Amino acid sequence: MSAALQTTAQGFLSRYEGLRTQLPGDAAVRDRAAEALRAAGLPSVRQEAWRYTNLRPLADLPFAEPIGPVDGAEALAARLPQIDAPRLVMVNGRMRQDLSRLDVPEGLRVSAFADAPTLADLPADAPMGALNTMLAEDGAMIEATGEAGTLVLASLGTDVAGRAVAFHPRHRIRVASGASLVLLEVSLGQGAYLHNPVFEIDVAEDGLLVHVRLQQESAAAFHLATVFAEVAKDGTYDFFTLNLGARLARCEARARLSGTGAIVYLNGAQMLDGQQLGDITTVVAHDAPACASRQTVKNVLSGHARGVFQGRIDVARVAQKTDGYQMNQALLLSPDAEIDSKPQLQIYADDVKCSHGATVGELDANQLFYLRSRGVPEMEARGILVRAFLSEALDAVADQRLRAVLEDALTARWAEAA
Repeated sequence: MSAALQTTAQGFLSRYEGLRTQLPGDAAVRDRAAEALRAAGLPSVRQEAWRYTNLRPLADLPFAEPIGPVDGAEALAARLPQIDAPRLVMVNGRMRQDLSRLDVPEGLRVSAFADAPTLADLPADAPMGALNTMLAEDGAMIEATGEAGTLVLASLGTDVAGRAVAFHPRHRIRVASGASLVLLEVSLGQGAYLHNPVFEIDVAEDGLLVHVRLQQESAAAFHLATVFAEVAKDGTYDFFTLNLGARLARCEARARLSGTGAIVYLNGAQMLDGQQLGDITTVVAHDAPACASRQTVKNVLSGHARGVFQGRIDVARVAQKTDGYQMNQALLLSPDAEIDSKPQLQIYADDVKCSHGATVGELDANQLFYLRSRGVPEMEARGILVRAFLSEALDAVADQRLRAVLEDALTARWAEAA
């Protein structure tokens, strides 16, 4: 860890010491997380899992506590997708009842982490998870016990009086046996801040969780999300993330298939421009027989943007009849754009079907010429081809309302870039 990052880590540790007696939940769990962070520090490019994503820019901002009056939260809330569904809104990591709409249906329970805090030790190789465990103050506790319909979980971030802040919401999502839930998670904001959420997800036998993420953070923000999901027998976790915003964004999704017949989808897309860096990292652990996983991630990169995809499939010896697939595709719109792709397979079983692949290219000159020759302006023609490329990724989102939200966000993002 660099000296600058070491100073940043020490700042978070000092904040924890000052807040330790005020933070909710088990102090022993927080203390262990603090010791882990003190020993390992914030991740650096010397660590294999972080070799493509340098957190050095974090050291340029002295993050303050997200306290004090928050200006503009109502205006940010007005930018949220207008979906007829219950909505849980957090501002700088804290629940805002006045902006939420919690008319939840029967079969769905929603509460605040701060009201009933439960913290669990996270894996030792999850440094941002340790930071979250140490400093988490609030978050969403969601439990689906039947057909729970759709819920919107919104995180609004903003600086406070011009000062950068950091917040670390802890979310826990439980889908009971035979239950189902569609979760639309939206992150957006203004100014400079660090949003470091952790999701603990448990899908029970025959349960279904559709988890769609739309990341539209401020251009000056940092978004470092970690998702831990466990899927039981015949359960399904259907995950899709769309990265559009933030100066630096990383979504790390770890899924464990612990019961026979479990299925997990870890799909995503990124559209990045300027100096943005977007990292989608996945780890799928097949720990039971006859399970399936699917991963497809598409990237559209322009300017000096950099995209990262790291995907790993681990197949245990007991996990016979595993079916795993992984694909990463990138479209580079600028000679200065960059994609780093690292698909991995680690297989200990002998009766499996696993494959992975990666492609990198630019816009098809023949297709572009065809559109231009029929009077389509160049930027509009490029937009048509880009949207066609990404629409294949959005095919993974079966819910038409959620897909429309993502398509609208992509259209607006392309208009900004143009």
